[in-house]
Amino acid sequence: MGKKREERAKGHSPAGSGCNLDGGYTSPIKSFQDISAETLKNTLLSSRYVQLLLSLTVIGLILRFFNLGYNSLWLDEASTLTFASMSLPGIWEATTGGEFNPPLFYWTEHIMLLFGNSEVILRFVPALLGVLTIPLVYVIGKEFYDRNVGIIAAAAVTFSPFLIFYSQEARAYSMGLFLIVASLVFFLKALKTNRISHWILFGSLSALAFWSHFYTLVITGSLVLYAFTVKISEFKKDIVSCKPLVLAGATFILLSLPLIVVTVELFAKRTASAPTFGIEGAGIIIETFRQLSGFSEIVMYLFLLLFVIGIVQAFLTERNKGIFLVALTFLPFAISWFLSYRIPMMPRYLIILAPFFFIGIAMAYKPIYNLARSRWVVYGFMAMLVLLSVTTPFFMSYYSTYSKEDWRNFSKQVSQITTRGDLVVVAPGYIYQPFDYYYSNSTDGTYEFRADNGETLESLRLQKGNNSMFVIMTSDISSANPGGDAVAWINQHTQLISQNTGIYLFKVS
Repeated sequence: MGKKREERAKGHSPAGSGCNLDGGYTSPIKSFQDISAETLKNTLLSSRYVQLLLSLTVIGLILRFFNLGYNSLWLDEASTLTFASMSLPGIWEATTGGEFNPPLFYWTEHIMLLFGNSEVILRFVPALLGVLTIPLVYVIGKEFYDRNVGIIAAAAVTFSPFLIFYSQEARAYSMGLFLIVASLVFFLKALKTNRISHWILFGSLSALAFWSHFYTLVITGSLVLYAFTVKISEFKKDIVSCKPLVLAGATFILLSLPLIVVTVELFAKRTASAPTFGIEGAGIIIETFRQLSGFSEIVMYLFLLLFVIGIVQAFLTERNKGIFLVALTFLPFAISWFLSYRIPMMPRYLIILAPFFFIGIAMAYKPIYNLARSRWVVYGFMAMLVLLSVTTPFFMSYYSTYSKEDWRNFSKQVSQITTRGDLVVVAPGYIYQPFDYYYSNSTDGTYEFRADNGETLESLRLQKGNNSMFVIMTSDISSANPGGDAVAWINQHTQLISQNTGIYLFKVS
């Protein structure tokens, strides 16, 4: 043990192969057959990488489960509850009927409803998958370059405000990211070994990712294109060598075929008219980088600098590694730029870029290590990324300030303001979902209606008689009523009496 500590203190392995936090220690666990209580204990006590990864995973668990029910359910999360409350066949019918989200996450939430429908229950699976993503990113970094890249990237994922935020949201983003990261593990292994089992696992996990979120297809397609590009010379020499990759594609298509048919129909429907919300053009790229960088422009510039350095280092190490990082960043952004003019595009759809972004940033440790030749470069790099993340304004206020619409307290305000017989109108109509999760018009003795335009609002005003009429409105009205007559009606016939985190309560004059 004394010799091992001495080797670690030197900051490199005995063979001088580079920065090795474990010094001369080699884990006895090489396969599942090697796992036992003794080998696990030995590895845990001796491997700095295992100790760091375990610590990061525990910290990630705390950050993702702490105050999990603090924020109210907002519109999209309440929509999750609406679909999850359907039967399993009913959820699939909703997808084929026009719901622009695949059913896997809803099916999972349907099962979770057996334990209740609280905010914590609905967000439990995304939080858990967010935690499990941390060790998988370590494996990706290790497979892509070395264990140092893996542990640095894992640290970035652990403390990422962007990833923490979406791990605490009852939507499919965390699930889609987890499955893409899992598929990426086997993709990198398959590139090295060309084993059929690795390629089939890549295809299977990519299919599951597609069943959780449509946009994961962008990453899967980019990965397949990259694999074909780097192996094309090999395929030309021996056409049979492409069999594993073909099997991966066949596996994906076979498992996804019903959803592929639905996707084509939904895409045609979605692109039939111009998007009424979202970010277009170069804006989606800039905003995605900003949010990936903890919602901070300053951190974004620093992260982008490190990312570029990491890409250069990847090219210097191996040309294909550099191409990989560039391709898996450029292609999804190029596709998103184009699609942003056809369908609503938001940075959260591009959460699947996180592993490539953080792996690229982690690669930047290597040129610094080449100058300093000290293992403290790795620790310092991790500390820097953690510090940049936790000192962002978003992170510092995240657990004490509402980051979503506060429907919980807003519904209490409505109950206090209204009296029996009053009319309560939600506009647009679909925001009844988060509102009704906290508010009961039967308990309050009011009449609740839904309106999407000025004509409906005027009709209700004429019917209210001597009762008061209140209108609840959010910015979603601009998407539901792009013509603007609902807002014009509000300006003409109401006065604002209350607002809370982007929710407005108007009283009809």
